[in-house]
Amino acid sequence: MAGELVLVTGGTGFIGAHCIVQLLQKGYTVRTTVRALSRADDVRKMVRQGGVEPGERLTFAQADLTSDAGWAEAVQGCAYVLHVASPFPPAIPKHEDELIVPARDGALRVLKAARDAGVKRVVLTSSFAAIGYGQKPQKTPYNETNWTDPNGDDVRAYVKSKTIAERAAWDFIAREGGALELSVVNPVGVLGPVLAPDFSTSILLVQRLMDGAMPGAPRLYFGIVDVRDVAGLHIECMTNPAAKGERFLALSGDFMSIQQIAKVLKARMGAAAAKAPTAEFPDWLVRIAAMRDEAVKQILPELGKRKNGTNEKARRLLGWNFISPEDATVATAESLLKLGLLKDGKKAA
Repeated sequence: MAGELVLVTGGTGFIGAHCIVQLLQKGYTVRTTVRALSRADDVRKMVRQGGVEPGERLTFAQADLTSDAGWAEAVQGCAYVLHVASPFPPAIPKHEDELIVPARDGALRVLKAARDAGVKRVVLTSSFAAIGYGQKPQKTPYNETNWTDPNGDDVRAYVKSKTIAERAAWDFIAREGGALELSVVNPVGVLGPVLAPDFSTSILLVQRLMDGAMPGAPRLYFGIVDVRDVAGLHIECMTNPAAKGERFLALSGDFMSIQQIAKVLKARMGAAAAKAPTAEFPDWLVRIAAMRDEAVKQILPELGKRKNGTNEKARRLLGWNFISPEDATVATAESLLKLGLLKDGKKAA
């Protein structure tokens, strides 16, 4: 119901900021958590970049996933919580617990505080990482019944952290959630309009393609979803009775290769995408590059693996129509150009 107070954790993040924009557009009052209140102006700038004047309907609470402090105050008076905050570093952490512990314990902190405050429903941002890894290859598309095996050979720290955190959330609701309801959104790679220079790791791919930082396209295949759909799904899951106790794979369409993404950029962005590589990069060269680049090292287990997923459940239960992966890719590039975040790109007037 418009006017109700919604807590968004991680308002400085890519998805979190878009959630705030859409909630304000729909008439909700929003409180968002930041690790330091000095980041409040950064969030306001992102919301304005999204086309909304935040005004007095956006307030801030200081809270960190690694500490109990501040969470009771953050959820007080909230009808709903969108728990979006989660660590996603560009480099592999020295120890996997640097990701797993804050992801799992942070989710449990938020859920406990929400239950104790009488919140109606929490919508948790999980990931395809909790669905499509650590298993034998399958020809059928992955769906919400699939779960990543955290002990699988190809499971890195981030994937494990998302899987363990989501499992812990469902277990909490089953055992001690009381009247609190839970819904989960599992996005694939999130693209779409960037609102600030401090953007998510998934946007780096489009930036690197546009900048010509990749001499070739590695043999990688992954799903794309527009951040506007991800934010919209969170809000739909917040109030739709059909979303109670369900997880939803957020996916625009069939998985794409990096080569296909580069070709979309070249076809739709013209001269701005002149440096985007359309030649495929041999696997052995990618492995050499990984010796010098931590971000490249993270993708090595996925080289050459063809996966796919389906958004049938979100379309059927929620009636959701997704922005195409091509349009999401172009929206990313256009926003990077507009904000002057490409090497040779001039900021648009």
